Amino acid sequence: MPKVVDRFLRYVAMDTQSKDGKEEIPSTGKQRILADLLAEELRAMGAEDVWVSGQSYVYATVPATTEKEVPALGFIAHMDTSPDASGENVKARVVNGYDGGDICLNEKRQIFLSPREFPSLADYIGQDLVVTDGTTLLGADDKAGVAEIMAMAEYFLAHPEHPHGKICIGFTPDEEVGHGADGFDVEHFGADVAYTVDGGTLGELEYENFNAASGKVVIYGRGVHPGSAKNVMKNASLIAMEFQQMLPVFQNPMYTEGYEGFFHLSDIRGNMVKAQMDYIIRDHDQGRFAEKKEMFFCIADFLNKKYGEGTVEAQVKDSYYNMKEKIEPHKYLIDIAKAAMEKTGIVPKVVPIRGGTDGARLSYMGLPCPNLCTGGENYHGVHEYICIQSMEKVAELLVEIVKDFVHADCYA
Repeated sequence: MPKVVDRFLRYVAMDTQSKDGKEEIPSTGKQRILADLLAEELRAMGAEDVWVSGQSYVYATVPATTEKEVPALGFIAHMDTSPDASGENVKARVVNGYDGGDICLNEKRQIFLSPREFPSLADYIGQDLVVTDGTTLLGADDKAGVAEIMAMAEYFLAHPEHPHGKICIGFTPDEEVGHGADGFDVEHFGADVAYTVDGGTLGELEYENFNAASGKVVIYGRGVHPGSAKNVMKNASLIAMEFQQMLPVFQNPMYTEGYEGFFHLSDIRGNMVKAQMDYIIRDHDQGRFAEKKEMFFCIADFLNKKYGEGTVEAQVKDSYYNMKEKIEPHKYLIDIAKAAMEKTGIVPKVVPIRGGTDGARLSYMGLPCPNLCTGGENYHGVHEYICIQSMEKVAELLVEIVKDFVHADCYA
């Protein structure tokens, strides 16, 4: 198996951070640089039908080596990194044989990766970790997935003696800002079913995700001199605080886990005359998701009755839906992945995604697409890290899935 870590270190050195609020795809031109590099590497290893679209989606195929009728199997990862932390000038460093103590990421700034704050580190004692310098994210989300798919593709192109069906490869821009599937050409991609490789801890296997919506509240106040404000002033910022206080206290990300949904206030800004709040609304259950959206509007209606019509404007826009109902008719995808994990010494952990992936939207676009782990931890921040042995295991897992897929007789 080619060294997946070498690819990973090459990819994370490239800044591909996406930018929220942009209509064009990709939202940042620098994503195209990685797209072109991946296309060049795919051509060099012998992949076919390599194409980079005008929106920087990368497509390629590894041709089938069997005459048996096997559904075309796809693997997808995203190239961009989160806007939540800088992706510029990433200085990745390998910590060989982690000893279980604190890792100093940046001595000058006294930034540490500590098992007291991140207990998951205890699972990696004796293994090799890739960490940041404490000033940027690492980019394992999802360049680890990109590197693992590339390693798998190179393996099969170098070993045509292994029988397999058509393998379709896709890399997307702008997943982190919710647009990864917007320009994805499912028909051109050519797969019947697929996996995204965009999860976290080794062993994670996911086919349930949040139903998701974005919420926006704009509040219009009335500004007057505070000395003559009685019964006249309407303080938009105070009304914004009142809106937030009317949401269920414990339906907040900091108090939820598993299948529990939430309202997340992601941004608030304003003054006496005007205030605005941005929310994300999440729930795995479609009924509870609908109730949350209805509550959002009910609070706005109540405050309008209290302070006058037109004081509060609330908008909700659906982002994506739980892919479970689209995956269940193709449950063999989960069975094959679990069996492949067990063969490669990985303990499967079937868990709900407390977020979304490109696969959630692609599943509703006709491409059933559960999600596989990459091995990364602490995504979207300067404490992000990944275990080299986990990346190698995931690359082996992808190879095993392809090998098992050709022998399975359970296709829906």
